[in-house]
Amino acid sequence: MNMKRQCVTAAALFAVVATTGQVQAGGAEFSADMVRRGPDGEVTSGKMYVGDGRTRMEMSQQGREVVRISDQKRRMEWILFPAEQNYLERGAPPGGGQAPAPASEPSAEADPCAGTPGMNCRRVGVEDVNGRPAVKWEMSITAQDKTLTGAQWLDQERGMPLKSLAPDGQSMELEMLGKETVDGRSVEKWQMTTILADQQPTQTFQWYDPELGLAVREEFPGGYVSELKNVRIGPQPEDLFSVPAGYTRMTMPAGTQQAPHGETK
Repeated sequence: MNMKRQCVTAAALFAVVATTGQVQAGGAEFSADMVRRGPDGEVTSGKMYVGDGRTRMEMSQQGREVVRISDQKRRMEWILFPAEQNYLERGAPPGGGQAPAPASEPSAEADPCAGTPGMNCRRVGVEDVNGRPAVKWEMSITAQDKTLTGAQWLDQERGMPLKSLAPDGQSMELEMLGKETVDGRSVEKWQMTTILADQQPTQTFQWYDPELGLAVREEFPGGYVSELKNVRIGPQPEDLFSVPAGYTRMTMPAGTQQAPHGETK
């Protein structure tokens, strides 16, 4: 039992220190087409709309249309099924624990442990990570008389993690390779190297758009590619980020896959 508790706390610490550097949409409001390609050449597509702290993604999963709406400020998420006109609602991410509220602007000086119960962070100083100044934070959590430690280096300019080190030696590191043009937009190409225990390093490439505050293209190990195309900057309609009238809220009783019931909104 003690071992299980230690694994849980280690996972909690790693969840904080191993942030991959993906940036939540916090830049300009826009809409775009989402395109995903698999190693077998299969292509799936959808739509993304980004408003003020809110995101809407429309996609097809196994032939079923699904809409996902996230509200960062309210820390809420809705999964809509238009064909059935019903939806799911949830707050904090699944898996237990309460996620910290997202900051309006990421900062390297903001305590990365804030909002995570039992975890402590100590600012060490500023170090160089692949040519960029970063604030180093040492992290620790104690459970069952055992203290687990890790570290995270936050980019001084943008506040995103450039490097992280978990208790078991797992690590992540970001390096900017240069500037390129993708779909007519000026972006930065980043390489993310992840090292897991007893495994060879893996690399992911991200093309980060400073105006949008997120990656417009990502290439993953195994030949998977995800990208945004036809980006259109501008305010997005309010009704995109709310559940339409007439939809029924579903609940998911324990031990069942899907058992919808509830009130009509």
